[in-house]
Amino acid sequence: MPERIDFPALIAGHTVVIEMINSGDAGLPVLTQLLRVAQPALGAAGMAFAEFGPTGGRVIAATGAVEWTLGRPLPADDPDIVCLLSGPRVRRARVDHLDGKLAAALAGSGLRRMVVSRAEIGGHTVGSLHALYPGDDEPSAEQQGVVAYLAACVAHMYGDQSGLPVHGDGPVVAALADGLAVVDRDGHVRLWNPAAAEVTGRTVEQALSRPLPIPLPPSGQVRDHRLPDGRWLRITSGELPGPGSLRVVTFRDITDQQRRDHDQELFVAVTSHELRTPVTVIKGYADTLTDHWESLTDTDRRQAARVIGQRANELARLVDRLLSSAAEAGPGNEPPTPFDLGEALHSAVVDLPAELRRRLVLRLPADLPKALGHRPSLATVLTELATNAGKYSALDAPIEISAAVDGQLVALRVSDRGIGIRPEHVERAFDRFWQGESGDRRGYPGAGLGLYLVRRIVEQQNGWVSLRPRSGGGTVAEVRLPRG
Repeated sequence: MPERIDFPALIAGHTVVIEMINSGDAGLPVLTQLLRVAQPALGAAGMAFAEFGPTGGRVIAATGAVEWTLGRPLPADDPDIVCLLSGPRVRRARVDHLDGKLAAALAGSGLRRMVVSRAEIGGHTVGSLHALYPGDDEPSAEQQGVVAYLAACVAHMYGDQSGLPVHGDGPVVAALADGLAVVDRDGHVRLWNPAAAEVTGRTVEQALSRPLPIPLPPSGQVRDHRLPDGRWLRITSGELPGPGSLRVVTFRDITDQQRRDHDQELFVAVTSHELRTPVTVIKGYADTLTDHWESLTDTDRRQAARVIGQRANELARLVDRLLSSAAEAGPGNEPPTPFDLGEALHSAVVDLPAELRRRLVLRLPADLPKALGHRPSLATVLTELATNAGKYSALDAPIEISAAVDGQLVALRVSDRGIGIRPEHVERAFDRFWQGESGDRRGYPGAGLGLYLVRRIVEQQNGWVSLRPRSGGGTVAEVRLPRG
C-alpha cells in the first residue's frame, strides 16, 4: 500500500472523466473510467461500484483484482449489505471479518482490507464505492476521504441522470412479462430482467457484461429473430433518455403467433388450390349444358350431370373439412359412452360415396365388444380413412375394413394396397395441411386435413391413431379406442 495518494495522477485522470462527460459520454463508460483512474492513484488492488434498488443491489462497474465481481447480485438481506446501508457513510473494514458470500470470495482471493463509501442523494443511497487492498495494512484517512469524494461524484452523476441507474431490477422491471435488457455502446449487457432469462435460457450471471445474445435492431425498429431451437423472438430497441449511449432492448416469444400466421398462409394457399379444381369442372360442365343443350345427346347430358354431382360432393366434403379444421372439430365436452362399434361401422359405410363403397371389404367379427367413445364422430373417422386409402391406391384395388380386440382396447383398421407410406412420414401425415407431395404437379388431390381431423377426434376420446406400411405394399391406418 503506497504511503501517499498520487494526487497529480488522480486530478489528471479526473480531468479526462470530466472531458468525457462534457463530450456527451455518460453512464457506465464514465463510471468505469472513474474507477480506472482511482485504482492506481489510491494504490488499490481493485475498485468496484454496486448500485442499489428497492430489492437489493448489483455490481455494475469493477476494475483490477475485483473485475470478476461484475454483475454479481447483492441481496437486500445479506448481512454485509444491511450493515453497509446503516451507520457512517464512509468506513474502513476488514474483508475477512464480514459474513457475506461475496466478502468470503474476496477474502479467498487475498483481499483483506476495504474502504467503502455510500453514494447518497438527499439521504437516499443509490450505491456504494469500494476500494480493496491486500495485506493487513490499514488504509489511511486520506484514502478514506478520497473514496468518499469519488462516491459523492458518482452520486452527482445519478442526480444528473447521466445514464444512471443501470441495473434497475426493482419490482416493476422484475414483473415485466417481456424480456428486457440494457446494453452499452459496445453491445454488452448491463441489465437482464427475469423474463429475459426465462425467454433465452441465459441466467443473469451468464448474460451480464457479455455481448447481447440476440440481434440488436436499429433504434425504433422491430426485428423477428429465430433462435437455434426454432423459437421466434420479436425484438425492439430504443435509446435511453439522457446524454448516455445506453440502449434498452425488449423481446418476447412469438413462436405461437408465427405458427398461426404460417398456418393461415398455408390455409389460404391450400384452399385456393383445392377449391379451384372442382369449381372449374362444375362451371365447365354447367356452361356446356347451358350453351349446347340442344346438340348434346341424353347420354352426354347425364354424364355432365353425373360429373357435376360428383364434383359438388367433393366440394361439399372439402368445405366440411375446412370448417371442421377451423373450428377444431371433435366430440368436444361430450362424455364418452359405450357404443356398438360393428353397427356404427356398417352405418357409416352406407354414407360413403358409391364408387368407394364398391371397393370396401368388411371383416368384422360377430362378437366385437362395444367401444367407449363418441359414436357420431366415427362416421367422420371412417370417411377420412377410407377416402385417404382410396386416393392413394388403384381405382379397382380393394380397401379392407377390419376390427379386433386387443386387451382393453378395440382396434379398427383400414388397409389398402396403394403406394404405401414412408416410415419417416407416418407422423408428419397427421400434421395440418401436410402433403406427401408439394407444388402444382401433385398427383393426388387433397387439402391435408383428413388425417389431422382423425387424430384430433380420436385423441379426444382417449384413443390414438397410427399409420404403418403394410406388408406386401400399401398402408394400414389403425384406430384404437377403449373398450366399453
